[in-house]
Amino acid sequence: MDVQLFGIDGKASKSITLPQVFSGDFRVDLVRRALSAEQSRNYQPQARDPMAGLRTTAVYVGKYSARYRTGRHMGISIRPRQKLGGGAMGDVRRIPSSVKGRRSHPQKLEKKILERINAKEYVRALESALAGCAQVRDIKQRQDFGASALPIVVDNRIEGIDKTKELVKVINALGLGNELDASHKPSRRKGIRRLARQRHFRKSMLIVAKNIDNVGRAGRNIAGVDVCTVDRLTVGKLAPGSTPRITIWSEDAISGVEKALQGRSLAFEN
Repeated sequence: MDVQLFGIDGKASKSITLPQVFSGDFRVDLVRRALSAEQSRNYQPQARDPMAGLRTTAVYVGKYSARYRTGRHMGISIRPRQKLGGGAMGDVRRIPSSVKGRRSHPQKLEKKILERINAKEYVRALESALAGCAQVRDIKQRQDFGASALPIVVDNRIEGIDKTKELVKVINALGLGNELDASHKPSRRKGIRRLARQRHFRKSMLIVAKNIDNVGRAGRNIAGVDVCTVDRLTVGKLAPGSTPRITIWSEDAISGVEKALQGRSLAFEN
């Protein structure tokens, strides 16, 4: 499959042949499985102290026991109560319904939150996500752009851009201005107030380069735009939410994508 090589001014200079990986099929099932495995690495294990709510003198001696401190014939419920001085009985502790008591069903560290995936299966999902980034008809159903072929390949001068305003000019010159404006409209989440204040920007496009020392600084301030090296690609960056998105590649990055995929396994763990 051939595409046009564009300059940073948005003008096509020559035609280049894409690597074979962009001609494959987009497998939604594989991409969703790999995306779920990636996201599980970001979950933070949560648990409670096993002794939380149990550091007390309270003890339960039995409902029908005639032992000392049981509380029988005192007009109070028979629950584990604090041992106070002089044989007095304090407040109820230890049980979930009591003040400062333990939780009824606390989270445990033994819960498995890490979803594993085979190495070859993940590489196949990564190849499928790359193939999805070349499907113009499917991406146009979600994003607005004027390019007739995807992915968009730009010459290596894009890697030297270190100013955000210059990178925005290049994106507009490539006919992606409408998509860039749409990603700048933040959405607010309804519900809990502390979450509703947060602004969320839609993922718009991904810039893939061989060296991101300069263009990485220029693109990090643009809402919805991500910058990544070709050897650090993940399924989540290529297809967030299991939906492929617009990708802009430098000439060196597009020529080295197949080499970067060789021996690639569980790249999101690195």
